[in-house]
Amino acid sequence: MFGTRVSAFLKLSKRDLKYDLPASIVVFLVALPLCLGIAMASGAPLFAGVLTGVIGGIVVGAISGSPLSVSGPAAGLTVIVFGAIQKLGAYETFLLAVVIAGVLQLILGIIKAGMIGNYFPSSVILGMLAAIGITIILKQLPLAFGMTEAHAFELDNGGGIAAYTDTIFSSVNWGATIICFLSLAILIFWPSIKYLNKMPAPLVVVLLGVGLGFAFQGTEMALIPSHYVSIPEVSSIAQFTQLFVFPDFTQIANKEVWIVAFTLAIIASLETLLSLEAVDKLDPFKRNSPTNRELVAQGVGNMTSGFLGGLPMTSVIVRSSANVNSGGRTRQSAIFHGIWLLVALMAIPAIINLIPLACLAAILLHTGFKLAKPALFKQMFRKGLDQFIPFATTVVAIVFTDLLMGVGIGILVATFYILRANMQNAYKFEITEEQTAVLTLAEEVSFLNKVPIQQKLYSLPKYVDKVIINGENSKFIDKDVLEVLKDFEQNAMSKGLEIELNDVTYKRKTARTKQNKLQKIV
Repeated sequence: MFGTRVSAFLKLSKRDLKYDLPASIVVFLVALPLCLGIAMASGAPLFAGVLTGVIGGIVVGAISGSPLSVSGPAAGLTVIVFGAIQKLGAYETFLLAVVIAGVLQLILGIIKAGMIGNYFPSSVILGMLAAIGITIILKQLPLAFGMTEAHAFELDNGGGIAAYTDTIFSSVNWGATIICFLSLAILIFWPSIKYLNKMPAPLVVVLLGVGLGFAFQGTEMALIPSHYVSIPEVSSIAQFTQLFVFPDFTQIANKEVWIVAFTLAIIASLETLLSLEAVDKLDPFKRNSPTNRELVAQGVGNMTSGFLGGLPMTSVIVRSSANVNSGGRTRQSAIFHGIWLLVALMAIPAIINLIPLACLAAILLHTGFKLAKPALFKQMFRKGLDQFIPFATTVVAIVFTDLLMGVGIGILVATFYILRANMQNAYKFEITEEQTAVLTLAEEVSFLNKVPIQQKLYSLPKYVDKVIINGENSKFIDKDVLEVLKDFEQNAMSKGLEIELNDVTYKRKTARTKQNKLQKIV
């Protein structure tokens, strides 16, 4: 009986298992290097990245209503996570912010705030993703060239530019550089190679990196231990559970923790909802994922991840699209991919530690480029300055300040253009052959439209001898605008100008008003 209820809740399907099981393996192969790379870019333990992938697959996959979405640590949060860990000073304090963010997401799902993404300008959201891509690229360049943190950009104060250049080139590890550039070439060209592209490109990159790491041993291009992945190796369940890090609940009153938590909750929810919308468009069966249930699932997932020492997570388009392209049908593929990550974490950590960091840097450089590709900038420019300027402002503001500040600046700029468009679209104006000026008011006329309407009425051509102001299509006309219209009416009559006001009154047509009108018609 209990097994039947669990199966019904998870909607497990033996019929779809033949599709979901192979898809889960492909998603696992894509997710493993991404989990490691994102943890590295976030300045968090690599173990935390894989743990987050496990929780995103098993916990979120079990609760989510999306058949194809796959959750895990997200590239879009690396900037926030890296800055938050540095700002809060201790990883345990950061974990508390992740738990609180999960609680906030859970509340958002319960109060049915799944439509929150629709209230953020798309230009700002795209700008945020592009800025994150640029930031990821900048942070991964030292690792791409095999530079250690201690020597990457060290300056010789007495040598000027020449010494600066020599220091950089002397810190480059050419073995890591070759691995990174070959990995990038595979990530770019492998998907277009017929038949071979059935194997995921990230897996090929990892295999290449491991192979070259062995090949370079004993040569001038040999990698040093700090150039490799390093996750703890365990030999028992007890040792595995000792790896968990728990949040510091004594910091619950810390204002900075709550600021980070709110930031994570909002950005993670937005990224999840955007990813969910994109995955639904890719779904061959065109199913619609319940957004509120997804927020609940993400909330529980982030609470679990934060409590056990993981990173914040979202629904991730890279994993999800790999799931779709591999033929996944139901949530089983996401759940199984989480199980494979757990097995890898417990059974083969020694093999995972053979992966060069340059491989992960290449995967993140490729991910960052896809987020900030030049085609996106061209596309936004073609849409017009009202879209491009908020987009570009958001990108620049995030790169030079931080994500929350940058998004806030972007929203302010986008709001300016929205208000300007609203002011310009307050009315339609035409002059007929009978020398009659007709001003037709828009559906919503707010106080922001007062000045443009006033300017238009008081700048009529001298040959106009009649003015018709039509408010029949308006659902709301602000009192400030009505005052302008009444003043103009008195002014026009004093000058002998004929004026006609049609249904120009203070009104707010509610659903009840519409219903009464329908009853009268019937």
